[in-house]
Amino acid sequence: MKGNYDKAFENMVRLRVMSILMVNEEYDFNSFKEMLDVTDGNLASHLKNLEKQEYIQVSKSFVGRKPLTNYSATESGKQAFQAHLEFLENLIKENKS
Repeated sequence: MKGNYDKAFENMVRLRVMSILMVNEEYDFNSFKEMLDVTDGNLASHLKNLEKQEYIQVSKSFVGRKPLTNYSATESGKQAFQAHLEFLENLIKENKS
C-alpha cells in the first residue's frame, strides 16, 4: 500500500491544522483557535506536538505591542501529511466493493 499512516495526524485537531497549513503559507494562533473552535491549552498542546515532530515551524513577532505567533508547515511536514493522505485514499480504494 502506498503512503504511510502517521500517528501524528490521528487527532482531528492536528489533522485539521495540517490541512489548513497545506493551503495557507502561514496561519496564526488566534485564527486557528477561531476556525477549530478549541481552547488555548488544547490548541497549544497539538501545535507543540506537531512542532516537536518538526512538521510545523513557529515564528513569533509583534504587531504594534501585541505578540503574534504564526505557524507554517515544514517541507517534511508537507511530505508526511501527503503520505498520510495517500495511505487513507488507498485504504478507501481497497475497501470499495
